[in-house]
Amino acid sequence: MTHPSPTPPASTAGAGGCPMGAVPGAVPLGGPGFLTEPQALYRSMRREHGPVVPVELPGGFPAWLVIGYRELHQVTSDGELFPRDVSLWNQWDNVPADWPLRPMVGTPMPSIYFTAGAEHRRHVDMVLPALEAVDPFEIRQHCEQLADRLIDAVCSRGTADLVAEFAVPLPVLVLARLVGFPDEQGAEIAQVLKDLADGGPGAQQAHQRFGEHMRQLVAARRARPGDDVTSRMLAHPGTFTDEEYALDLMAITAAGHLTTADWIGNSTRLMLTEEGFADALSGGRHSVAEAMNEVLWEDGPTQILAGRWAARDARIGGRHIARGDMLLLGLGAANADPHIRQQVTTSAVRSGQGGNSAHLAFSHGEYRCPFPAQEIAEIIARTGIEVLLDRLPDLELAVPASELTRRPSAFLRGMTALPVRFTAVRSTGDAL
Repeated sequence: MTHPSPTPPASTAGAGGCPMGAVPGAVPLGGPGFLTEPQALYRSMRREHGPVVPVELPGGFPAWLVIGYRELHQVTSDGELFPRDVSLWNQWDNVPADWPLRPMVGTPMPSIYFTAGAEHRRHVDMVLPALEAVDPFEIRQHCEQLADRLIDAVCSRGTADLVAEFAVPLPVLVLARLVGFPDEQGAEIAQVLKDLADGGPGAQQAHQRFGEHMRQLVAARRARPGDDVTSRMLAHPGTFTDEEYALDLMAITAAGHLTTADWIGNSTRLMLTEEGFADALSGGRHSVAEAMNEVLWEDGPTQILAGRWAARDARIGGRHIARGDMLLLGLGAANADPHIRQQVTTSAVRSGQGGNSAHLAFSHGEYRCPFPAQEIAEIIARTGIEVLLDRLPDLELAVPASELTRRPSAFLRGMTALPVRFTAVRSTGDAL
């Protein structure tokens, strides 16, 4: 079955193929500021523009970046006024078919991620029970086994790149097992998802390859059901097409893969570079949880989430939002909003006392990351880090912290590499 190519709806954008409606002084959504010091950039935006910032996406497309905690809460709480319905976008007439951000922003399609209202809830009713039925013990068991396998591949060298050789492959290998893929397909899917998330020239092709993997999985599990997420989705009494099943599997896998990988990478980086988390490196499991929670506040994997679209003219944060305007959720900026940080002290965040319930790292409202998916990501990230530190207890950075670089994305915050060194050990854990 071919991947759908829905025709974008008629829009209110001007003719001639040029984006219309850009606000003077709009901030380009790209550049080194988002990679090196995003919080400094967000503070500058807040001073100049307030809690709702006019931005310009690559290609010249206008949008609003919501960086105020209260305003973001307002947008995500009102699914009727600000639905996650990409078909409402008033720029569709101007968007070329090969726009690199198109797979991330989305096109109108029948999946849990790109539907709104009753149609969204129909998909949720099918997907959520399939995720809820995953046994947490099974997730930990898979994660421990696969983490050991990845560490075995590098442990005798005494050096590794924890991003490419551990943090990135681990979540997709676990998720591949949970949805029903054989292990040998995990590496290819990991590469596809990385190409997709980077938003580069290969993003469109990666999206097509990703869809083909999922369509093949649906066909395989329809022929031979198993104890996996895909089989449970297929067993749901609701009526869905095979394409809808494939699109939903694409959504939950893509959403869970690179964000979890960056959660692992950013948390490990924090423990290797900040003295306050040194206990985690000596096997302090509580400190691992503290580091992971700190990352959700200060260095979250999802900095900007696309998006919401105004169902009608509205005002928010002193801005006039026109019908069909795109609103981007500045999750990373909102977590640093001084209005909320005055209420959540640094000690509360690091101790986990009240911090977990207040951050917006998983978004908020009807379209937030489903709780079962959040739990799966947390188990994978924490188990993976604990296995890593148990196996390689003298882990340390192999380069100065100042040389670590971020992936070139304003949306997702992760590192391109995390070079480390450690005492070389055999796969059994015995020192060489």
